Amino acid sequence: MNTARALDLLNFTPLNNKPIRIMYSQRDPSLRKSGAANIFIKNLDKSIDHKALHDTFSAFGNILSCKIYTDGFGQSKGYGFVQFDSEESAQNAIDKHVYVGHFLRKQERETTSSKTKFNNVYVKNLSESTTDEDLKTIFGEYGEITSAVVMRDADGKSKCFGFVNFENADDAAKAVEALNGKKIEEKE
Repeated sequence: MNTARALDLLNFTPLNNKPIRIMYSQRDPSLRKSGAANIFIKNLDKSIDHKALHDTFSAFGNILSCKIYTDGFGQSKGYGFVQFDSEESAQNAIDKHVYVGHFLRKQERETTSSKTKFNNVYVKNLSESTTDEDLKTIFGEYGEITSAVVMRDADGKSKCFGFVNFENADDAAKAVEALNGKKIEEKE
């Protein structure tokens, strides 16, 4: 098993009821401790765990570390950090205007949509059989997609939520408007 595959398969696997964190060895600990290339993410849905955060942001570059902050009961506080191995990767993530947030009803979205521009759409309540390709097909009708992923556990089983990243923020908004509440495989 090569390093990248081990990292992909085993990162965040539970060990003694705690998700293990695996990362490439950083020979220069001053980089890790400096906070360089470190980005702050807020308004995270409570269902998003360390692995989902890592999987989402790994599209932008190699991640040195990522963490979601939790309360005393292990519940997400809705924010976290991702540190990349380069400032360029961090800037790429920022430039994509990634926004992951709580679900808003249509009338709430209409009042906030003019203020918030986002490229990344959070999709939940997916059927277990929904694939990355299904997301690309369904959401691809609304614009150019740069990535689409269904989040999976260590065994490859769907967590029934995922992310679709659009090239254009207006296309992302069109997809949210058209698809929110739509039934796909009997799931809304």
